[in-house]
Amino acid sequence: MSSDYEQQRSRLHSEYTEQPSDEPWTDLELALPHNRSPTGIVSVVECVLVELTYEDVGAEFVSTSVAGVKRTQFIAVDDIGERFQKRYFDERLGWHETTVSREAVREELVNRLSQSSLGSGVGQNGVVNDQDKFQVMPVPEL
Repeated sequence: MSSDYEQQRSRLHSEYTEQPSDEPWTDLELALPHNRSPTGIVSVVECVLVELTYEDVGAEFVSTSVAGVKRTQFIAVDDIGERFQKRYFDERLGWHETTVSREAVREELVNRLSQSSLGSGVGQNGVVNDQDKFQVMPVPEL
């Protein structure tokens, strides 16, 4: 009986250690525009919020237009994921930081990613915004 237990334990240990080492948040990335459904967008945003709450990662939305590059970043401020630091960068104005609620982050990400799914890849003033992207990455890399 103990040999069966040891074999099962050994098998479970090897299965656990053979799993890929990639973090679950590495796939949380969207090139914009995209073809995700509204439900798919909400699902991505909910996954992002969970990862922001429990991992040392931030979410970044980058858009490029005639006016230059704009970045919006979100990083959890507390351990329960109810408050987030929102960092906004505009090439003309520099950085601006504020603290926002989880609901505000959810709403802004859903709205931005939903608008990006509707376009044909042509943004303001006819500029192709194929450089726009949304991704989750470690906080030190933001």
